[in-house]
Amino acid sequence: MAIIRCNKCTQLAEQPDNLAGQSIACPQCGTPVAVHSTLFFIEKLLDKYFTAQREVIRLKAPAASSKAISPEAEPTNSPPSDVDLANTDFLATELQHGPIYDWFHKKQIKVQANMRGVDTSGFFDEVAEAIGGNFDVLKEVLERIRWSQQKEHASTTIHLDKKSPNDAKAISAFCQQLYDFSFVAKCFHNKPENNVRLILQTAPTIRDFFNGEWLEWHALMTSLRYAKERKRRFSCTRGLNLTLANGDPYELDVFMLIDGNLPICIECKSGEFRQNIDRYLALRKRLGLDARQFVMCITGLSDDNAKAFSAMYDLTFVNERGLSTHLGRLF
Repeated sequence: MAIIRCNKCTQLAEQPDNLAGQSIACPQCGTPVAVHSTLFFIEKLLDKYFTAQREVIRLKAPAASSKAISPEAEPTNSPPSDVDLANTDFLATELQHGPIYDWFHKKQIKVQANMRGVDTSGFFDEVAEAIGGNFDVLKEVLERIRWSQQKEHASTTIHLDKKSPNDAKAISAFCQQLYDFSFVAKCFHNKPENNVRLILQTAPTIRDFFNGEWLEWHALMTSLRYAKERKRRFSCTRGLNLTLANGDPYELDVFMLIDGNLPICIECKSGEFRQNIDRYLALRKRLGLDARQFVMCITGLSDDNAKAFSAMYDLTFVNERGLSTHLGRLF
């Protein structure tokens, strides 16, 4: 059923679906009122509810009354300086996401945040930072695990006989870390055959991590550390779902709002990315971001290619190593 709500007499009544989009006389007072589809009406109602809810939460926050906020910048809700960014659920709240919701709302873009996407209480961020810090050496482990998961294999073997002593040591330590943090069910170090055998986990979150989400965690933690080191106020989110006014859906891998007025979007790709360049160009334009603020983080991309692609398109291309350098220029 469709719905009307009269602004004059507050009459709320159902109407036949075929009247949706039309204007009729209010059954109670005769004032012309618009007939809305139920879905449209509920969406508008929820928008107002969540906006009011975030405002209430913000007003109740202890920091709201104790810190002056610049009129040029919207408030952000950064964690206290003593919070360990690698082990906190402080970021996984409506309050922390509030400035991001408001920023997109001003652009008439609907958003839905995944609170768990920035909960660093688990070990996703630690393992992701280990990978990002030594990707050239550890990428074979990722590829072997991902391939075995796709083939529904229960295990995979990492051969070390052709590795340098330092690389073999790093790979063995990383595989042990995967076991210690339960990213694999078992880890066997076979010294006579010089390999490591991993018994894989089948949990969807673990599969998604090895299938590319590790790069999102790496980008998130790199951004958080830069913001905290430079004592900048920020709000952040990962896996943010957008719906544009024309109905087009998007998902932003990592989005940060620095000091309430510097948005940074990071799209993370561990596989093919070229077919999506036009789509990201359109999104960057719709969000009103400068090319420096819309970052394409591509694993394994050479520094020369990153520079060349950035010159060709109104986007900034970096690899997992170059992300921190680029963020340093933005902050």
